[in-house]
Amino acid sequence: MRVLWITNIMLPPLCEALKLKASSFGGWMVSSLNQLKNQVDVEIGVATFDNRRELYDKTIGGVRYFLIPTRGKNPQHYHSHFEKEWKEVNRRFNPDVVHIHGTELAHGLAWVRANGAENVCVSIQGLVSVIERYYKTDSWLDHIPLTFRDLVKLDWISRQRHNFRERGENEKELILSVNHIIGRTEWDKTHVWAINPKAKYHHCGETLREEFYKHKWQYKDCEQHSIFVSQGNYPIKGLHKLLAAMPLVLREFPDTKIYVGGFNIISAPWYRKTSYAVIIKRLIKKYNLEGKVIYTGMLDEKQMCQQYLKSNIFVLPSAIENSPNSLGEAQLLGIPFVTSYVGGVPDFVSSIPSTMYRYDEVEILAKKICMIFSKDTIFSSTHHPLLDLYNQETNSRTLLSIYSKI
Repeated sequence: MRVLWITNIMLPPLCEALKLKASSFGGWMVSSLNQLKNQVDVEIGVATFDNRRELYDKTIGGVRYFLIPTRGKNPQHYHSHFEKEWKEVNRRFNPDVVHIHGTELAHGLAWVRANGAENVCVSIQGLVSVIERYYKTDSWLDHIPLTFRDLVKLDWISRQRHNFRERGENEKELILSVNHIIGRTEWDKTHVWAINPKAKYHHCGETLREEFYKHKWQYKDCEQHSIFVSQGNYPIKGLHKLLAAMPLVLREFPDTKIYVGGFNIISAPWYRKTSYAVIIKRLIKKYNLEGKVIYTGMLDEKQMCQQYLKSNIFVLPSAIENSPNSLGEAQLLGIPFVTSYVGGVPDFVSSIPSTMYRYDEVEILAKKICMIFSKDTIFSSTHHPLLDLYNQETNSRTLLSIYSKI
């Protein structure tokens, strides 16, 4: 069976071959790929885009990689020249199954328009057509002053929401065009049904990054009263809500610190600073959080795992999520967590009263953080049935079964 993956990012093995820095995102796809490529009678191709002039086609580590030339075009938007390139990839690889990972970008739709939807399945990661509704969850986000960077890049918050809405139209067309959808939650299943009730929905768990299967969190090894947030650089991820909860947390635990994964947006030079960074900096000053919010910088897989392990609690304060891998990684490691009750997240949480809160209720968020801080050693890395959702072998078998059915 010959399977072609269409992805939104260049996978690390290809980046290494091209001497490029790999994205810190998408490591879970490599884990899944490693499981699949060792199967008998399965040949894997992986295609994505790159800012080059000619089609790239090379086999690396037993996987055939294609790079579609964007020729300077933004892949978030639809460009008809992708169709010609996809026809050529189809001619060269002749896949039995095409698996489009994610609906967020337009090049998957270009495959369907060029080659048809027969034997095509689409995995739901997020749904930009739905996420767009949540992009401005707070009224004050309408009044953020624009920065130099926002104006130059035409990328302020209202504009970002508009882009999500525009990309959502391509997303809806893609979902409406195919007969097979792969998902993991009642949230994505329901929204797919709303768009295309005729599509066959296949459930398959997510295989996460390899490093997170190797370790277990221990209270004795963590920095007490430390909070880890894996992302926080735009409003959907809800960092501003966590900051609003901090005065209550600090009242009970004055030494609390927040570690935020990713680029330090608040110390960026003026010409790179986003309007959301301006708001975060203002909130830090408003709530007297100077020295309490620490950006880790971009972390690779091992560094990210270590950041989880040395934290006291993981917090997911997002306005909307489907099946966040960050939460799955926290669960695999066994670190205590608190998460907002949004989207598909409840499908992955067995003890909703003790670990979840309504997104706007920052007082409840603060209370749950304090409850975890006060309970130290009762937390242990015991196995829970929900962790079977991340079982590598099970997910690989399920995915192969889906391909066979298609």
